[in-house]
Formats: sequence, structure tokens, C-alpha cells
Amino acid sequence: METKKHTTEAALLNGPRTQDAFDTAKNSVKVYGAISAVALLAVIVVSSGGHMVNTFMWVRAVLLPVVAVLVYRMTVSASRGSRRAFERVSALAVIMPIAIIGVDLIPDVCPLWYAVMQAVCMPPIVRVAFITRGSALRAAFPKSR
Repeated sequence: METKKHTTEAALLNGPRTQDAFDTAKNSVKVYGAISAVALLAVIVVSSGGHMVNTFMWVRAVLLPVVAVLVYRMTVSASRGSRRAFERVSALAVIMPIAIIGVDLIPDVCPLWYAVMQAVCMPPIVRVAFITRGSALRAAFPKSR
């Protein structure tokens, strides 16, 4: 019985719908990483131009591309069958946009241009949130009983 369960799970995980969903999620994370890198470059350019860039902006601008690498690695691990990685990616894809945009809305934390750049980074992650909750990945990673 246990073998049949694992065979069914492997078939679902390696199915074309599941792998297409993971490919889309991985590409979305790559896009997020690229946009985050552009945001870091913008902070560097603005700072070198003599404009004020606060510590918060520097820290976040450096951390978000690093986070993109970590989320990508988790997504790859999930595509290979790691339930733990899948659950983490699924949770992060919901939490990150809320946290990032929410903090940027606090008055005087960062200038408007920076908040807009951070918000522009979020649609690919929101897409991952929808993908991880889609039918293909829900079937591949059913809720444990």
C-alpha cells in the first residue's frame, strides 16, 4: 500500500501540469530576483549621485536579491518533491508582498520612488503565491492527515 502511495505521488509530481507550474514559479522567482537587482542598482546610482539613501534602504536593497536566490533554491527543491520546501515557498509568497509593501507604507521609512520600486518587485512573487495554491501543485502536495 505504501509503495502505491509513493508511486502515485511521484506520478503527480512528475506530471506535465505540475512541472509546468514549477517552471512558471521558478521563472517568476528569477524575474523577482532580476527586478530586485535593478532596485539595488538604483540605490547605488542614487547614492553615488549624492542623494540620501538611509540604512533601511541599503539593507533591504541588498537582502532582497539574496532572498530571491534562497526562494529559487527552495522552489527547485520543491519541484523535486520536498514538501517542506513547497510549504515554505507557498508561505513566503504570501508573506513577502504583504510585509514589504506594508513596511514601505510606514511614513518616513523610505522615499516614494523606493517604495514604488519595491512594489514593482512583488507581482512575480504574488504570481508564485497563486501558482502554489493552484490545482496542479495542490494535487502534488495534498494536505497531510
